[in-house]
Amino acid sequence: MSAETPVESARKIARGELAPGCPVHAGADEVWHVQDFAGARSVLRSTETRQAGFGVENAVKLEGRMRMPVLYRDGPEHREHRRQTAKYFTPRRVETAYASLMDRLAEEQCETLRRRGTVDLSQLSFRLAVAVAAEVIGLTESGPGMARRLDRFFEEKESPNRLIRSWKEIRSNANMALFFWRDVRPAIRSRQEHSRDDLISHLLSEGCNSGEILGECVTFAAAGMITTREFITLVAWHLFTDDELRAAYTQGDEKQRVAILHEILRLEPVVANLARWTTAELRTGDATIPAGARVDIGVAAANMDPAAVGADPGAVCPGRSLGDGVGDAGLSFGDGPHRCPGAYIAIQETDIFLTKLFALPGLRMVRPPKVGIRKEIASYELTGLMITAGG
Repeated sequence: MSAETPVESARKIARGELAPGCPVHAGADEVWHVQDFAGARSVLRSTETRQAGFGVENAVKLEGRMRMPVLYRDGPEHREHRRQTAKYFTPRRVETAYASLMDRLAEEQCETLRRRGTVDLSQLSFRLAVAVAAEVIGLTESGPGMARRLDRFFEEKESPNRLIRSWKEIRSNANMALFFWRDVRPAIRSRQEHSRDDLISHLLSEGCNSGEILGECVTFAAAGMITTREFITLVAWHLFTDDELRAAYTQGDEKQRVAILHEILRLEPVVANLARWTTAELRTGDATIPAGARVDIGVAAANMDPAAVGADPGAVCPGRSLGDGVGDAGLSFGDGPHRCPGAYIAIQETDIFLTKLFALPGLRMVRPPKVGIRKEIASYELTGLMITAGG
């Protein structure tokens, strides 16, 4: 099969060479590639794999000296942690504990736009995402600037210039230290005195030390703040450039709006590729992947597999007819043991903010965003989408 995408696509983000539905195969680098939906889902659901990517290769060097963040764990320990923390992400919890907060924070960001006239949407969406995730995690004793500290910590460090790379690494480490001292440490101390119903309190009850809690906070910050910021900005970009889609979103009820969000996310997964190591021989489709193999799961490709998502897989078509067991967002939230626990929060947060934003009179895009790719997690980064309202 050709390595080029065999269908027309309305994607904003170029994802390079894709082959949706291509049979599972090993590349010249001995990495196994999965780009069909059924195969991708089976690998993600398999218990005969372990996490790869996301820096896990460096993290495991500390194994035995400290407990790994949940992102890097597998097996019974991982399942038990997910079971105990699932309560923080249920739809009921979102509605009772976070919905009013999301509403207030979204209104605050809209007020910032009204006051300033023209703003970078990624900055508004990041402040919102940071504040919501901080509430879930328990980072509620921070002083000003947590969003800025995290943004600098997670900034892209790739550069052809060695000195620039070194400087970015130093600044990133400095902001990690600041994040601990100004955000994580005050939260830990507060919860050591008075436990609350949040993630940090739960980690303390399990006997986690400060370094282990910092690791979990960074993991959840990346999952709950960075990815949500990018998705909010991407959806807005689609709505600004598609009048029909914008009308459907702004005039639709919540169910219709959520369907649009899921469909855009299916087409434009924030993280385009996931990786696993096989721990035993794994059969998928007509292929047998040997034990100890690295598997690249092409989420962006699998989400366009016509066998799973029907005709015109590259089009934005909310409410499209899907195959049995195929979720509205495809595999964009992952699947299996490591499926994103904050999926419902991310969609609700995005909908609340964009509903308020696109209700503003005279809202328009002044300049489209610059697109970057964070190679270490195969995610996009959108900056400089300038918007204005009124006038």
